[in-house]
Amino acid sequence: MPRGEARGDGSTAPRGVDVARLAGVSQKTVSRVFNAEQYVSAEARRRVLEAAEALGYRMNNAARALASGRTRTIGVVTLGTALYGPASLLIGVERAARDAGYALRVVNTLEGDPGGVAGAVESLLEQGVDGIVVSEPIDEGAEGALSLSTDVPVLVLGAPAAFGGPRAVSAGVGAEALARAATEHLLELGHVTVHHLAGPQRWFAARDRLEGWRAALAARGRQQPSVIEGDWSAASGYAAGRDLASAGDLTAVFAANDDMAVGLIRALADAGLRVPADVSVVGFDDIPVSAYVTPPLTTVRQPFDSVAHEGLRLLVQAIEKPDAEPAPANDPPVELVVRASTAPPPARKTPARERHTATRARGATHAPPTEGEPPATH
Repeated sequence: MPRGEARGDGSTAPRGVDVARLAGVSQKTVSRVFNAEQYVSAEARRRVLEAAEALGYRMNNAARALASGRTRTIGVVTLGTALYGPASLLIGVERAARDAGYALRVVNTLEGDPGGVAGAVESLLEQGVDGIVVSEPIDEGAEGALSLSTDVPVLVLGAPAAFGGPRAVSAGVGAEALARAATEHLLELGHVTVHHLAGPQRWFAARDRLEGWRAALAARGRQQPSVIEGDWSAASGYAAGRDLASAGDLTAVFAANDDMAVGLIRALADAGLRVPADVSVVGFDDIPVSAYVTPPLTTVRQPFDSVAHEGLRLLVQAIEKPDAEPAPANDPPVELVVRASTAPPPARKTPARERHTATRARGATHAPPTEGEPPATH
């Protein structure tokens, strides 16, 4: 092994100069490769990486920080939740950061704590991160209004850029466009209007889905039924379904996430309404179980990975080229997954209230599910 610094076991650790010698390049080229800089040919990059692997070379993070003025670490502030959407987005951010050559430091906050995001950001800044991702923050009202003042760029995912302050860039999953596509699918099947089971309106994500639903109905001049608000859980979907089952004009519902859609379908079935023969239902997320419920759920798929990569692209540019013009953001894809929970409306709709009354008269009783509920998602 080439001569290097002594390890704890008495052997020597390879240095950058050793990698350069084996790869047949300069030390500057080695530095550029490990700092993910441009102006390195693909062939030179390959030789450096192969030489580093052969030697067992690992770049010293402290030395790299001193040399470049950057730690190649990104901090992430996220809601401490098992909800499918935020958790999936965080996984996408971790993959994108790794692909960009950055490590992550994650700080979780709690819903209802207006100082949580600011405190988490301060903690990350003290650790010396190069940039910060604020993922799916919740609007805490006037007391929780937040405009971060930081010395590093901030990427805001799932909320307006203004949430993050003057150095913020933003990216989102395109929830409004996805919600519009879900609603338009039902309208194109022939439904006169579409009811909406919304998520909690403190969430920017829930507001975007509500706006997409409204835009789709307004574009066709359709009536906008009263909105029912859930809390992302299947139990809240079930409760909403019991109310909607008595609506005489009910033929279609767009639910703001798949868990609420699953609870909604159960409630409609308990009321004697068939999905999709009597009522069509579309969800949002495409959680793994959506294809296996009865009936399999039509839904829109959130593009978590593409949004994470797009957001990290914007953030890394802001970190590495602070004086450059901000890169234009690319729109995320819209993907509607059509399964068996949607169909044209019945030719002659029996009022839901009459079907519900008839079911109760036959003595059918069904208790709402209380155990075994899948974890809430959004």
